[in-house]
Amino acid sequence: QVQLVESGGGLVQAGGSMRLSCAASGSIRYIRNMGWYRQAPGKQRELVATITNDAITDYADSVKGRFTISRDNAKNSVYLQMNSLEPEDSGVYYCNAKGVVSTAELWGQLWGQGTQVTVSS
Repeated sequence: QVQLVESGGGLVQAGGSMRLSCAASGSIRYIRNMGWYRQAPGKQRELVATITNDAITDYADSVKGRFTISRDNAKNSVYLQMNSLEPEDSGVYYCNAKGVVSTAELWGQLWGQGTQVTVSS
């Protein structure tokens, strides 16, 4: 069974930095895309950043220049370095993986359980 496990959330002051990590467990052979989404209270889940298997990245306009997404294919992991954090960045951050191939199955999309990020003003 393949699972995504996030870590690294918490409380930080505005202007601070935080790094999120997500590792996919299981007998994984390939993950096409990995990324981060976030959901603030009362709002829809929105894309933050994505990265392909060959490291092509995409960012929401609101985080460009502040956030950096990276991945380690050998560890089936994705990271999100968040700098110059703003209160508007608060929310539950979800790890996402698309096109996951393991030794036993193929998944179109997987989600992590989410990690809370709170930025105080």
